Amino acid sequence: MRSVAADRSGSTRPYIVCVVAWVVPGAGHVWMGRRQKGLAFLVLLTILFASGIWLEGQLFPLDPAQPLVALAGLADMGVGVPYLIAKAVGAGMGRAVAVTYEYGNTFIIVAGLLNMLVALDAFDIAKGRK
Repeated sequence: MRSVAADRSGSTRPYIVCVVAWVVPGAGHVWMGRRQKGLAFLVLLTILFASGIWLEGQLFPLDPAQPLVALAGLADMGVGVPYLIAKAVGAGMGRAVAVTYEYGNTFIIVAGLLNMLVALDAFDIAKGRK
């Protein structure tokens, strides 16, 4: 199967692919014909994020007065649509006294950071570097 990235005619828009890949985990790879890889990213990153919510992790705010909290908030947002859905339904409030609280936070943050790496991978593929 020939991917969009293999078409070097300039029709690929790497920046749009990168944004799409960030918004929906794995969508950039699916768009470029790497369906199996893209669907794996979609399923696994969403499960990782949802596990963090289930483990009573917190979606951190963007609070410039607390730089580390703001960085955690940016990492949380890195997962794209699952973050927006969780915020919309009021999930991710976190319960600091829960035994699983720190694990939940870690799962949520890692899901966001991994999705950012997946988006960069999609960008590299779209640019023809991979």
